[in-house]
Amino acid sequence: MGPQGCGKGTQAKLLADKLELTHLSVGDIFRWNLQSHTKLAARIKRIMDDGQLVPDEIVEEIIQTRLQQHDWNYGFIIDGFPRNSEQAEFFLESYDVDAVIHIDVPDEVTIERALSRRHCASCGLDYNLMYHRPESEDTCDVCGGQLVTRRDDTQEALERRLHDYRTRTLPTLELFQRKELVVHVDGAGSVEATHHSICERLRI
Repeated sequence: MGPQGCGKGTQAKLLADKLELTHLSVGDIFRWNLQSHTKLAARIKRIMDDGQLVPDEIVEEIIQTRLQQHDWNYGFIIDGFPRNSEQAEFFLESYDVDAVIHIDVPDEVTIERALSRRHCASCGLDYNLMYHRPESEDTCDVCGGQLVTRRDDTQEALERRLHDYRTRTLPTLELFQRKELVVHVDGAGSVEATHHSICERLRI
């Protein structure tokens, strides 16, 4: 868990690879729906383009559908969920939670990172101009496609999402904290430093 741009997706992938677990990303599932033009795609697109969080009922439906695929029998790491206390309670009732990793990053850092994000319009590969610049400007190193900014990565939209995170998502940590599941990590440093801190705190 953490605000936009804190690196939770990157850290989840690294941890999933290290522990040989399935990585589930709410953002990736949303993007798959958009690319596949599913029934939910148009509604999700309008909401995301406006910089708003997707409604809870849509998030829960998508997550439950994904988890029912049962390709995660050895366990999974999920980022982007839960986003509120109701979702957190659903999660605690439905699954054995080993740990909740909270990546803490100042607002100004998350905004700077998010505004530096790019992704390939052709193959979907993610870049961040602060850490992962392409060899040729605005061109994907892998497929040669055009690098574009996410439509919801604007200053105004990012500030709205940060407000939603502080008022709706951050309070869910208290629920997990009461069960002594939360691991707090400073995410303002490099990807490697944050990953090392997570592994150290989890003793893996």
